[in-house]
Amino acid sequence: MPSQTENMRTPLPILVVLVVSLALAVGSTRPANVSRKSFPKGFVFGTATSAYQVEGMAHKGGRGPSIWDEFIKTPGLEPNNATGEVSVDQYHRYKEDMDMMANLNFDAYRFSISWSRIFPKGTGKVNKRGVAYYNRLIDYMLKKGITPYANLNHYDLPLALEQKYLGWLDHQVVDDFANYADFCFNTFGDRVKNWMTFNEPRVVAALGYDNGFFAPGRCSKAYGNCTAGNSATEPYIVTHNLILSHAAAVQRYRQKYQDKQKGRIGILLDFVWYEPLTRSKADNLAAQRARDFHLGWFLHPLVYGEYPKTMRNIVKDRLPKFTAQEVKMVKGSFDLIGINQYTTYYMYDPHQKPPKDLGYQMDWNAGFAYERKGVPIGPRAYSYWLYNVPWGLHKALMYIKERYGNPTVILAENGMDDPGNITLAKGLHDTTRINYYKGYLAALKQSVDDGVNVIGYFAWSLLDNFEWRLGYTSRFGIVYVDFKTLKRYPKMSAYWFQKILSRNKD
Repeated sequence: MPSQTENMRTPLPILVVLVVSLALAVGSTRPANVSRKSFPKGFVFGTATSAYQVEGMAHKGGRGPSIWDEFIKTPGLEPNNATGEVSVDQYHRYKEDMDMMANLNFDAYRFSISWSRIFPKGTGKVNKRGVAYYNRLIDYMLKKGITPYANLNHYDLPLALEQKYLGWLDHQVVDDFANYADFCFNTFGDRVKNWMTFNEPRVVAALGYDNGFFAPGRCSKAYGNCTAGNSATEPYIVTHNLILSHAAAVQRYRQKYQDKQKGRIGILLDFVWYEPLTRSKADNLAAQRARDFHLGWFLHPLVYGEYPKTMRNIVKDRLPKFTAQEVKMVKGSFDLIGINQYTTYYMYDPHQKPPKDLGYQMDWNAGFAYERKGVPIGPRAYSYWLYNVPWGLHKALMYIKERYGNPTVILAENGMDDPGNITLAKGLHDTTRINYYKGYLAALKQSVDDGVNVIGYFAWSLLDNFEWRLGYTSRFGIVYVDFKTLKRYPKMSAYWFQKILSRNKD
């Protein structure tokens, strides 16, 4: 899922939005051509999706509902009342999709497992039909020479746990997630050697509990149309439980499975690069606050065992603390880090008074800008938050290298969207997407050359799919899906990947 940013808050806080009306256009910079041979031997190229966005069978095959199934029942919440009920039906069409990936010369597939398809109530009785589906998917991937990268949770918490104890807000979720993870390691780990615990947990905490834009839709009334919630405290409580859930799952893997299964485990974090709008000290500090509240919120505890100092100073007693025992479990709880990187913004100091209503986004005390001196930061995709800024990827990766000890990284999501109603003919002719990928892969190669320990790249997404709050009005796929017939049509970008990923000499 593309990392949709907090400027989705309504009303927009501290935000002087410099709206730039840009048509989808090929950028003026034409990066040098890159290909598989531009990268080190063994560098992995894959595509990514998530269960709720592609599988379908949302209330079938024994799957229990997730918080998203409940959330989108709200009338008017989704464009055209879209749901994941059928989505693009990968549950039945996985062979066709894996055949396509293999034909396009990809090495790996980053997919997610639906927790409630395995445990319909989050705990207790196992749904054997759900287990059988993932066994079929994994086995067929391996048959086609595609390496599975399994993600245990991509926003879709079982609804039963939300109803039982408010889900991520209760510490009980840590044990329940670790038990679910343990089951998956035990069941699929003989074949899956690359595990991720969560995709974009920051988005869960921020959009789910600060502005209520995502499930479960909780926030303070000042910041969204929510019936319950507290934007000042709940995002921080949720993140604390997410980090502990991640660490508990990693602990289980390392203690019980890793030596035997010879796999590795990590987490997927979204990271928008934040560039100071001006050279002023105030704007530089605003950009750093944004980085700390965005990436540092999760990566800092995993590397250093505590939240960033910036956050501790601003959030104070609203920010939970790790016990000495938890620090031991959290610190170093990854073998690799997935970074989802799409775009870059300018940040500035808004010079404002402390807000009356506290909230996670308000705590940043930073303003977003999308142009500097009348020049847009980059060409815009269909989504208003997504600008094509390849240099931001390089800066983001260099920042992680320098600030966090150069961990092993995969670029786990990267891509851009077209409108959902684009015609098949125009949708297939996606030269803008090719230009986007060219720029970002060139920036990725530059990062590798500059010593960043990045070992893989995953394009978002394999297929046009259910784009959360955008429903089917946004298309990120390199494969066009006719949402009525579900027929797949590889786009020009898919064939571009096929060519650059060829293992044969040109």
